[in-house]
This record gives sequence, C-alpha cells and structure tokens, in this order.
Amino acid sequence: MARTRRPLIAGNWKMNGLRADAIVLARDIAGGFRQAGWTDRDLLVCPPATLVVTVSEAVRGSGVLVGGQDCHAEASGAHTGDIAAEMLRDAGASCVIVGHSERRTDHGETDAVVRAKAQAAWRAGLLPIVCIGETLAERESGRTFAVLANQLKGSIPNGATAANLVVAYEPVWAIGTGKTPTTGEVADAHAHIRKELGGVMAEASGVRLLYGGSVKASNASDLLAADDVDGALVGGASLKADEFLAIAKAVQRS
Repeated sequence: MARTRRPLIAGNWKMNGLRADAIVLARDIAGGFRQAGWTDRDLLVCPPATLVVTVSEAVRGSGVLVGGQDCHAEASGAHTGDIAAEMLRDAGASCVIVGHSERRTDHGETDAVVRAKAQAAWRAGLLPIVCIGETLAERESGRTFAVLANQLKGSIPNGATAANLVVAYEPVWAIGTGKTPTTGEVADAHAHIRKELGGVMAEASGVRLLYGGSVKASNASDLLAADDVDGALVGGASLKADEFLAIAKAVQRS
C-alpha cells in the first residue's frame, strides 16, 4: 500500500555543537539533501537554540527545515534561560520539539506543560512535534498503551489537525541505549496512538507519527517500513551527516 502521509526525518542534536562544527554538519546535510533530489520527504534538523540562526543560514535554499528543541509557553516575560516560540520563529525555525522524554524527566514537565508549549508553537506559527513514550517499568508492567493514551489526551491541545501536529513515539527505555523495540512492537504502538488520536481529533488518519529511540542507518529500513510509521526522530545519528542522510534514504514510499 502506498504511503499517503509525507515522511519526516527529524534530527535532534540535543546539547551538542559549537558554531564551526554546526556549520559544517548543516552544510553537509543540506548538500546531501540537494544531491539526492528528494521531493517526497521532509528533512528537519533541530540544533541547540544558540545555533538556530547559524544553521538556518547554512541550509538556506536547500529545502532542509530547521527547528527548536523546546520552547516556553509564554511569548515573553521574566523567564530566565527560557526561549519563546516566537524567538525560534524569528531565528529561522519552522518546527519545535515539545515534551521530549529528557524534558519530562530532567525538568519535570507534565502533560499540561507540554500541551501549553504545543499551543505556544501554534501561536508562533511553528509545527510542534509532541513526544510521548513509556518507561521500561511501564512497559514491563503492561501499561504501555494506557500511558500513551493518557499522554496523548493530556499533551495535545484542542484544535489539532493533520497540518499542525506531528507526534513522536519514543519509548524512554530505547533512547540512547542502543535498544529498540521490534518492528512489530513499534507498529502496535503506532496503531494504538493513531486509534487514540481518533478520539481527540477529526484528522487522525493524516497525522504523521514518528518513531524515536536509537534509530540508526542499520535499523532504519525495518523501522520505517513498519505500519503507521511516517518517519523518525533521530538523536545521536543525526550528528553525522552520512548516517542521517542514510536514514532519510531508507524511507520507502511504496
């Protein structure tokens, strides 16, 4: 069956990169994207906030998208160290990751906080990538589907559509560990997510669902071929242009 949703390969650089290295990496990714001539998939890089302007300039005209890794719910104010969605937009971003498990764990972000950040992204004209996922303890206790359903209901604002929302499933126990679920487990989780989305919005069938969690070139083909997987949220492998481009190449449209 032909895919109807446009694949998205997103790179989360996390807290990595200084200006000189970021320029080289961004240009290499942009050059590879141009050379491949892909017109049927989106490629997104999300550098640290300090590099959004630099990376936006480095990939300009290539078709590669740039995003932020987080944003505050407010447009401005006394929030030392935070960055507003409007600031990301002004710096050249078109997307922003919200609710990544590292934000939920390290900073205690709740579903309500993630929901407010997704709304802020819309306010600023950014596409939010809302992350959800279960811990190892939750999976082993058979609570994966319940956790995903609750996070979806709590994290996605009213007014979500296929055009203004991307959801990323990132099992917490697979992030940066080298462990990945089987393709069957990924397909089951994504099918459940899409079913639950149908209960909170009218366009669930069109929402792009990304898989995130130790995605690399060696497993990308299998993961991206799974049912209801419309792309990937890539961590460490996005810091190497060849590896990241190889993941993008693994997208199959048939």
